[in-house]
Amino acid sequence: MAIRVIQWATGAMGRTALRCIIDHPDLELAGVYVYSPDKAGRDAGEIARRPATGVICTSDIAEILAIDADMVIHTPRITLPYHAMNADVARLLASGKNVISTAGFHYPLTHGADYTSPLLAACAAGSASLAGLGVNPGFVVERLTVAATGLCHDIDRISISETVDASAMASSEFVFGLMGFGADPAVNDITQGPLAGLYTALFSEVLHLAAQGLDDAVLSIAPAHEITIAPRDILLPAGTIPGGTVAATRWRWTATFAGGIVLSLSILWTADPALHPEHGLGHWNVQIEGRPNVRLTLAIDEGDSAAPPARALTDATIAVAIAAIPAVIAAPPGFFAFPAPTPFRRRLEIR
Repeated sequence: MAIRVIQWATGAMGRTALRCIIDHPDLELAGVYVYSPDKAGRDAGEIARRPATGVICTSDIAEILAIDADMVIHTPRITLPYHAMNADVARLLASGKNVISTAGFHYPLTHGADYTSPLLAACAAGSASLAGLGVNPGFVVERLTVAATGLCHDIDRISISETVDASAMASSEFVFGLMGFGADPAVNDITQGPLAGLYTALFSEVLHLAAQGLDDAVLSIAPAHEITIAPRDILLPAGTIPGGTVAATRWRWTATFAGGIVLSLSILWTADPALHPEHGLGHWNVQIEGRPNVRLTLAIDEGDSAAPPARALTDATIAVAIAAIPAVIAAPPGFFAFPAPTPFRRRLEIR
C-alpha cells in the first residue's frame, strides 16, 4: 500500500519534494498546502511540471487537516521568529499526521519545556512523530561528523565549516532578507539582531543533538559572527548588493561539552567567493582533532551544467527527507532523531 503524503509549501524546496512524491512508486500524493493565493485551486501536477494528478492545491489548513495521510513533508522557508511555524505543525501532528520538516525541529528539546510541551502534546494527541531533517542542519554535523568520531580513541576539538556560494541565487527575499546581504552595517548590525537570533535558535539544535549523539551535553555556546563588506557593487540574479554593504556573513558558534570536547560550527554565505581566498576546499570541511586526527571534505555539486547550481543542495535536502519517511512513520510518537552510528564514547556502558 502506498504511503499517503501531503506536501506543505511549494517554493523551490517544496516543488522538488512535490516532484519526488509524484514520481515515487511507493508514495501517493494526498494533498498540497500553498501559501500563495495564485497557486490555490491549481492541480499539483501543474505546480510540479508533471501531468495532472487530480490533487488540487489549497491554502486552507482546515482542508489539509481533514485529509487522511501518513506524512507531511513540511518545506516552508524558515522565518522570524523561529517558533512562527510551531502552531501549524502542532495542528498537523494532532490530526494524526507525521511531519518531516526541512525548516527546523531538529532537536526541539534544546529550547526547553515552554517550546516543546505544545508539540509533544500534539504528538501524543495524534500518535504522530516530528522530525527535522536536511543536509545542514540534519546530516553533516549530526550524522556524518558524529559517525566519523567513531574512528577516534580520544577527541579534543571538532570543527565544521560550511561555504555557500550565493552568487547564482535568484530569490531576492532569501538573499536580501534571510541571508542579510545588502544590509548597511552603520544602520543595522545583523550579527546582533533578529537574524543572529534566528540562526542561533536553529543551529543550537545541531550542537545539542551532536552532543547527545556523543553521549555528552552542552555546557555553553559562544557566538562569534562576522560580516564581509562589498568592496564594490555586486550584481546578482536576486538584485544588486551596493558597495559598502554586507556581501557575506559568517555565522559561527563554539560549543563546549561537559566531557571537554569543543565543537565549532562556522557557516559562510557569500555573494562572491573571491572575497574569501582562504577558502577553496569542499562545501563542507570537517576536522576532528584527537587520536587520530580525522579530516573530511564534502561537496554536493550539480551534474547538469544547464541546471541551476543550487539544485544539487535542494535535491540532497529532499532526498534525506524522503528516505526517512518509513523510519519516522514507524517511530513512537514524539520527537524523532536518527540514532548515532557507534560514535566516540569516553565511557563504555552496557544498556
